Amino acid sequence: MKRNPLMIGNLKARIPVIQGGMGVGISLSGLASAVASCGGIGVISTAQIGFREADYDEHPLEANLRAVKKEILRARTLSPSGILGVNIMTATREYAQYVKAAVRAGIDLIISGAGVPADLPGYVHGSDTKIAPIVSSARSAQVILKLWDRKYHRIPDLLVIEGPWAGGHLGFTEEELAAADHEAYDAEIRSILKVKQKFEDAYGTRIPTAVAGGVYTPEDRDHYLSLGADAVQMSTRFVTTYECDADERYKNAYIQAKKEDIRIVKSPVGLPGRAIENDFIRRSEQGRITPGPCHQCLARCDRKNIPYCISEALVHAAKGELADALLFCGSNAFRAEKLEHVSDIMAEFAQ
Repeated sequence: MKRNPLMIGNLKARIPVIQGGMGVGISLSGLASAVASCGGIGVISTAQIGFREADYDEHPLEANLRAVKKEILRARTLSPSGILGVNIMTATREYAQYVKAAVRAGIDLIISGAGVPADLPGYVHGSDTKIAPIVSSARSAQVILKLWDRKYHRIPDLLVIEGPWAGGHLGFTEEELAAADHEAYDAEIRSILKVKQKFEDAYGTRIPTAVAGGVYTPEDRDHYLSLGADAVQMSTRFVTTYECDADERYKNAYIQAKKEDIRIVKSPVGLPGRAIENDFIRRSEQGRITPGPCHQCLARCDRKNIPYCISEALVHAAKGELADALLFCGSNAFRAEKLEHVSDIMAEFAQ
């Protein structure tokens, strides 16, 4: 099968692989720059990105916005000619400020899900930053494409289709995840591509598409390219790399995990998530884990009733404090057997 470079406007990724954004602190400048330098697209997650800043507890927004700039500029220094993106959850409190901070820092691409990024085109207007919404169904694709067309007279520069085998928060109900079927979701992907085609015809241009969720090998990539995708987005495979920004203990949790350790959990944000079962998950299901100071992470958070603070649990994960950590992962995390170099993975996907 012929594998073409991924073209997003004037951006050309030699290897059609996007490294998915992983927060908190799993994909920062180290991992993103390594992937970008190898010919893919490296993505920094902005979720609580400033957790290592000295004033994070007292001034979380300021710390996070400062870290957005720091991480983007560091990644650009490490990969001057690579393509760099950020993943910014629509559910983030002060979402617009994060988008504008990334644009000011010169980011190439913003990928946004966890809700409908209705006003993202307005926030990047006048810049060269490309924008990509994440969709999981033909219905969600229709909603966002129609909204941007009507309100901003534009279409996405890239469309990311995320399936039910992804890691972290998932845009599916627990029932949908339990019934997930590869053939059925392949049909959904084809339906999404048909929705996209209508807008491509109207605008006289292509919207490149990447498929995410459960991508681990070149064979997975070839399957999605055969359906009509232009690229894949892959996250879990990059966690167990030397260049990943997470603590070594987090990486080792993947290497030690068995298939039966990976399960769907209920998250405080109201969405199901996929994670490695550990003592923290079991404790959270037995009773409420009282949150510490609020770090203003999500626009909608019922702090008095949440079972635990999602930000705290993910920060613990990034720091390798596994006893108090939520270990988000994709469905293939159990396949990791050792640490790899990003360059070796990208060479594998260049074939």
